[in-house]
Amino acid sequence: TTVETLLTDVLLPCRWISVSVSDSQTFEVQSGEEVTLLCSNYSSSPTEIFWFRVTKRSELHCICSMSQPHEPASFCTGIQSGKFEMSTNISTVFLKIKQVDLWDSGLYFCGTYLSNYAVIVHATNVEVQDVFDGLPKMMSVVLGALTVFLIVAVIYLAAKIKHLQKGIFSQSSDPDYAAVTFHPKTESHHRLASVREVDSDVIYSSTR
Repeated sequence: TTVETLLTDVLLPCRWISVSVSDSQTFEVQSGEEVTLLCSNYSSSPTEIFWFRVTKRSELHCICSMSQPHEPASFCTGIQSGKFEMSTNISTVFLKIKQVDLWDSGLYFCGTYLSNYAVIVHATNVEVQDVFDGLPKMMSVVLGALTVFLIVAVIYLAAKIKHLQKGIFSQSSDPDYAAVTFHPKTESHHRLASVREVDSDVIYSSTR
């Protein structure tokens, strides 16, 4: 595996011995979150326990160490104490990484020195994902849903228009349908005046 390859290429030339590589874990975290790594306290007698990190470029970095549970952790050169926090409850040793970023990705492991060799007890692979990595997938889902909605809306409107046109056509072709013509009222008044004029002429002729 990748974890075993890193341990073989980097640690063995430095006289490290791995005792539990098969128990390694992988944590996937988002940028800005915090992660806590665990390591079993394998020593029954007081001993100095280290936390190390191997980056993807196969560079080995010391993070911190602790000799006694009640003593504060000692941070290695170049490590900010506010970034990492090491603690223990006797049975387990913890390493908290605060506000992780892409540079925090790598293989973390705890270990100690026995005789002239260093022993790795537990390895954890941390993969930090950028928060913007998920945006393309989210945008594709939103655009897909919007496309489906627009297609459904267009189909619905087309069916609605076709239904209205069909109703208008069937109504205009109905044999019982007849057009009604309304005559202006001025024409009826004109005819009534003409009749009155004719009646007056008849009366005038009979008188003469």
